[in-house]
Amino acid sequence: MYQYVHGGDIYGADGLPQKKVLLDFSANINPLGIPSGVRQAIRDAIAGCVNYPDPFCRRLRARLAERLGVPAERIYCGNGASDVLFRLAFSIRPKRTLVLAPTFADYERAATAAGSKMDYFVLRKEDGFRVTPDLVQAITKRTGMVILCNPNNPTGQLTEKSLLQKVLQKCADLDIPLIIDECFLDFLADPAAWSLLDLTGRYPNLVILKAFTKSHAIPGVRLGYCVTGNADLLDRLYACGPDWNVSGLAQAAGVAALEDESYMEATRQLMAREREYMTTQLRRLGLTVYDGAADYLFFYAPQDPGWGALLRERGILIRDCSNYHGLGKGYYRVAVKQRRQNRQLIKEMKEIKKHAFITDLD
Repeated sequence: MYQYVHGGDIYGADGLPQKKVLLDFSANINPLGIPSGVRQAIRDAIAGCVNYPDPFCRRLRARLAERLGVPAERIYCGNGASDVLFRLAFSIRPKRTLVLAPTFADYERAATAAGSKMDYFVLRKEDGFRVTPDLVQAITKRTGMVILCNPNNPTGQLTEKSLLQKVLQKCADLDIPLIIDECFLDFLADPAAWSLLDLTGRYPNLVILKAFTKSHAIPGVRLGYCVTGNADLLDRLYACGPDWNVSGLAQAAGVAALEDESYMEATRQLMAREREYMTTQLRRLGLTVYDGAADYLFFYAPQDPGWGALLRERGILIRDCSNYHGLGKGYYRVAVKQRRQNRQLIKEMKEIKKHAFITDLD
């Protein structure tokens, strides 16, 4: 039976207490919620739902091109980043795919669905789960595609731009497509300092994957895109799936999201403040919190009372990372939210730890 392995499954109520307000820390969505302009744009677009949506997302791609500083012809839009990812895998159809371990599960799912075998560059606890220069040597003539995430999910660790450029050059020398998921870079103070977007015109093997899902709190709308200078690959992306894969509502939401620059600035300020608060509080609980980036925190519980199950009993969901390749029991990821919700999570965790300590004494 198919197993759902992501966070955000608020619909499976098993194990959740009755009449308890659900706090979902398992999915790292912008805690500021949907921008008001995006809400209004979705409402205004309802009347246009009597027509098919633009199959080429012309208006949205034009606005993205202005914002990103790349030609609109290099942009492909899809029904969320995962939809674009699966189309990329089926368009490229690599014999072998190299991914990090741990990393986002859909990289492997997309690659294997397209018939690829998997290779893993295992991130080590001793290195703080950071990507090391050894990654360059791990790319060989047998490699058919490389997928990286920066910052990585679930670890939150950033990979230096200089190292990514070495990886890109190695892939270019061997004619290997390199997909870099930059969906979480928008939460950083200076995303451009880490992005390889500006190299898409020079390296046709490079694909940058992005989404509005997390940054603008619209996972239910589904809107993602990729940028690449490979015109043949872009044609294959359109050809390998149905047309109209981005609804009119989603296209309108994306255009409106790009109009509001103040929203992301407020988001970055909140993230800087709340990440520091959450990191301090979790460490006071005796947890090993890794110094990552983005809108989530990755931690290890040396003495794990079963944080996921115990918090679920109290109406709070967090991401148990034990099912990630390369991890095991005791690893978790929590979203960073607004102070009120963050305080509630810490309060419940303190209560659980207190009870677990008393139980241990009995």
